[in-house]
Amino acid sequence: MLDVALYGDGDPAVILTYAWDRLLIDPVPGPRDPSNFTGLRPLTPAVWTVPATASPVAPAGSALPRLAADLPHTLALIDPRDGVEGITRQLDELVTHLAPASIDLLDVGGDILAQGDEPTLKSPLADALTLAACCQVNAPVRLLLAGPGLDGELPAADLRPHLHALVHTLTPQDVGPVAAVLEWHPSEATAMLAATARGARGTCQVRDARLPVPLTDEGPTVHQADLDDAFNRNRLARAVATTTSLAEAEQHSREICGYSEIDYERNKATWLKDRQPAPLEPDAILSRLDHFEADARDRGITHTTFRHLTEALSLPGTQRTELRDLLIATRPEQHTAPLWHIPAEA
Repeated sequence: MLDVALYGDGDPAVILTYAWDRLLIDPVPGPRDPSNFTGLRPLTPAVWTVPATASPVAPAGSALPRLAADLPHTLALIDPRDGVEGITRQLDELVTHLAPASIDLLDVGGDILAQGDEPTLKSPLADALTLAACCQVNAPVRLLLAGPGLDGELPAADLRPHLHALVHTLTPQDVGPVAAVLEWHPSEATAMLAATARGARGTCQVRDARLPVPLTDEGPTVHQADLDDAFNRNRLARAVATTTSLAEAEQHSREICGYSEIDYERNKATWLKDRQPAPLEPDAILSRLDHFEADARDRGITHTTFRHLTEALSLPGTQRTELRDLLIATRPEQHTAPLWHIPAEA
């Protein structure tokens, strides 16, 4: 969305990203690395691209090959096995190989601007690793923040003092080219970003009992922030800056944040493996949905994500698409793409 909005539909961008699907698509905890795929293509000695023909090696899963099929961009894999030292090396190689006109570090929601030890943070490690690496690469990097507060980790009010120039406000036209992707991709923050760009307003409930997320006029905005200030404020980013392994970075997270998000995934994966999909019974599902919506209305919730609905209705994540299709077919008027709308009255 942002590449087209800022740079037009000329040369597609190279998007360096994690394969880290948080157990919904990938049942294996933590991020995937090149050894977890077949069919990757070398771009530089340390960077591999993920084409549509690539496949994760079972039992791992990844959304990246399907994204590569649906998008015109080149998707390249962040490999965090060698910590920040390794990610910095990947960035340096890309800069040398591509000689890019611009480099943007994009975070949706804003937890990259955290100190790293806030109690509402759920996933600070991935951001801290990338932030620390971008501060060491031998090239100018612009830090962009889209949708302040939309990841349900830090409130927008806490982020505003650190936001600089407004770069863009996303519109329905910006969302159009990726609308089909948003119907299957499980990212909640990006779903809310797109929904606010389309005009959705209210309060959205997301997974894992995170803070309810206000859907406001601020939602579709994209701001620049100061990269060095973000790094100097982020205790975890500073701590992992010299790491040479992911395990070392995890230990810093345990010491500073009190946990490692990969430990959380390891624990969650243990109990998720015993939850087997069962055929959806429409009457039972709709009855449970009615109870969920009644409770949500009492709490002022107006929207939710299909990812959270799957969790709230006690279904395994693998049934998210099946649940979505059932609900849209049954109550299409509540589908505020790509979110689910909870009406004020039953």
